[in-house]
Amino acid sequence: MTLHVELVSPERVVLDTEATMVMARTLGGGDIAFMTGHAPFLGALATHTLTIFMADGSREVAAVHGGFVSVTNDHVRVLSDMAELGSGIDVARARAGAQAADEAARAGSDTEAEAALRRAQARLSAAGVTTS
Repeated sequence: MTLHVELVSPERVVLDTEATMVMARTLGGGDIAFMTGHAPFLGALATHTLTIFMADGSREVAAVHGGFVSVTNDHVRVLSDMAELGSGIDVARARAGAQAADEAARAGSDTEAEAALRRAQARLSAAGVTTS
């Protein structure tokens, strides 16, 4: 038995597939995994990675920048302000963004710079790049 998974951003449907499990990080709730038969759930997403364990045994990792996850009747819907699959991330651009955000965050306690750094780190992590 599988879950139907939809990952949607305002611009497009990023992923529409069958999976055995989905792992996400919620605001204030930490990491959570969804499998078939999961109780109905609605939560706000943190800027982090979303891991989808595909029905064929492969794994897809995406970077999500906030949004919501809803689970009902073995259907997981992820609605995010911005979502991108790790396989489509430009690593050089993400590294440059992380470096610029890190420098801005170190220069002061700029909340936007810290948020930009979290987004860049999520993108790098989704692309399989280890960050410190």
